[in-house]
Amino acid sequence: MKLQRNLTKAMQNTRQFFAAEHVRLLPFVGSLQRYNLGKFLRDAHAAANVTMLALPQAIAHATIAGLPIIYGILCSVIAAIVAPLFAGSRYTILGTTNATAFMLFSFFAVNPALAGRASELVMLLTLMVGLLAVAGALLRVADLLQYVSRSVLVGYIAGAAVLIMTNQLVPMLGLNQYVEASASSSFVSLLIGLVKAVPHTDWVALGIGSATLAVYGAMRKWRPRWPAFGLTLVLSSAICGPLIRFGIAPFQHAQTFVTFGFADLTPKLPLLLHEGIFNDIAALLGVALAIAFLASLENTLMSKTLAARTEERPDVNQDMFSVGMANLASALGGGMPASGSLNRSMLNHESGAVTRFASMFCGVYTLVFAVVIAASVGWGVPLIDYLPRAALAALIIGQSCSLFNARHLKICMRSTSDDAGVLVITFLATLLAPLHVAIFVGVAISITLFLRKASRPYLIEYEFNEVGELREMGEQRKRPIPAISIVHVEGDLFFGAAELFRTQIQRTISDPLLKVIILRLKNARHLDATSVMALEDLIVFMREKNRHLLVSGATHEVYRVLKKSGILATIQAGCDRDAGESNLFLNSPSNPNISTRDALRRAQQLLGTDQADIRIFYDPTKK
Repeated sequence: MKLQRNLTKAMQNTRQFFAAEHVRLLPFVGSLQRYNLGKFLRDAHAAANVTMLALPQAIAHATIAGLPIIYGILCSVIAAIVAPLFAGSRYTILGTTNATAFMLFSFFAVNPALAGRASELVMLLTLMVGLLAVAGALLRVADLLQYVSRSVLVGYIAGAAVLIMTNQLVPMLGLNQYVEASASSSFVSLLIGLVKAVPHTDWVALGIGSATLAVYGAMRKWRPRWPAFGLTLVLSSAICGPLIRFGIAPFQHAQTFVTFGFADLTPKLPLLLHEGIFNDIAALLGVALAIAFLASLENTLMSKTLAARTEERPDVNQDMFSVGMANLASALGGGMPASGSLNRSMLNHESGAVTRFASMFCGVYTLVFAVVIAASVGWGVPLIDYLPRAALAALIIGQSCSLFNARHLKICMRSTSDDAGVLVITFLATLLAPLHVAIFVGVAISITLFLRKASRPYLIEYEFNEVGELREMGEQRKRPIPAISIVHVEGDLFFGAAELFRTQIQRTISDPLLKVIILRLKNARHLDATSVMALEDLIVFMREKNRHLLVSGATHEVYRVLKKSGILATIQAGCDRDAGESNLFLNSPSNPNISTRDALRRAQQLLGTDQADIRIFYDPTKK
């Protein structure tokens, strides 16, 4: 009985934890209760269309990652079935993607010591990606992804597209044995190796690839609604596959893939109980974090894009949770890392899907095809053995061209110089650095440029006009007795702005004639410990010089930070509260200048005069 009570309490605590974090543990239950035959038929039809794209893409992405194709197929099966159980969107389809696949390839290319164990380590890596994404969702990290500039992803995907196309030129030209595997560790070395190997081009492979690419382009142009990728792959395999399989000259030396069997479809658990497990975890942690970040970012953008078309409200943390759970399941099933696929998800929506179960049907259909492929070995017609490597490489190159979104590139390059800089730097980083490093280079540059803008509070000049109204000063003026300075602080005063704020105020109080500074904090935002300590240092410094600092226009948010931090007592030191004296004056929404008027009266009281010339702060950076 005690054990039962403990289990019941644990389940209640788990539900409360998920509810507190606004991540639903089983969001599919409501959809299941409202499910009916009409929805089933529409979902089943949409899933059939998506499968025609999902299966060949799974094969292609596993090839990009440098893994056996079964890893891509199992990932697409498992992720498509598991993700909708936890996703917030109805149309999300998870599986393999170009960006995550090539990041995986890039990591093993620059770590040759681990490359020989790639098939073993990829499941541990996928498990780590899943754990990181689940933890991020529970901590609501997805909310922070909005601060990553879209220019980062545009530049990263454009750079990855260049790398993918360059890499796939090797099998398309039949140069696998002439380009060393180590050359793939960077774009420059790969390009050099490719140029050196060009004289050894296999013209049969080039012919197969060129013909496949031409058919794919024609089908995309004249029949855009057809699943061009899958149909072209089947057509090329049906024509060229038998010629290669039966050694018909000159096709006898062309390369094909190897069909997998039923043994490859059995679940495989990551190897966790061995002596070097912690060394493996340490080696994979960086790329696992990068793939988890990229997968969550891709999924967030996909969810928002779908929401804009379907009028749904995106739940980015719930979708990040689904990414984590899908990767955990993929790791336990023997797959590679999964992410959200925008083109498959959009196709799912456009094909008439109405619930999340369309994704599950897509996974089931893909599994059926995988079983048929495995069974074909026993039939004596191994289907994948008829798939030319040159044909698939050509299709990957053709599909990669679509990753260059001309409109997005144009917007990023023309909007602001910061956006253009982020895009160019991220693009170059993808070509010169490993992809799991390049994505964070782009993010770091993006955040740096954002902080540069956000961390510069504006100190605006104020003066009183002829009728006594407070107004922004239009020009710098000299004053014979600059006893009081009114400084209007506008902008963020978080840790990144604190030092600049301190420097600007210290420049103001360098005038020996200045006795009182009135800080208007009506539009100051996001005070934190660093800015509060900077303010306290200024107060202490001024009092040592027998000067005074007053605060006017403070909002309730600012007042709360000052009070909780204890600096309010420092500001109010020396005030006779019984006599109604104060050095802090709260903002009055009905008349924003009332607090400044009261602060000015307090300043005059401190100076022991009813008349005081007012010196207005002038920020030379705002000329």
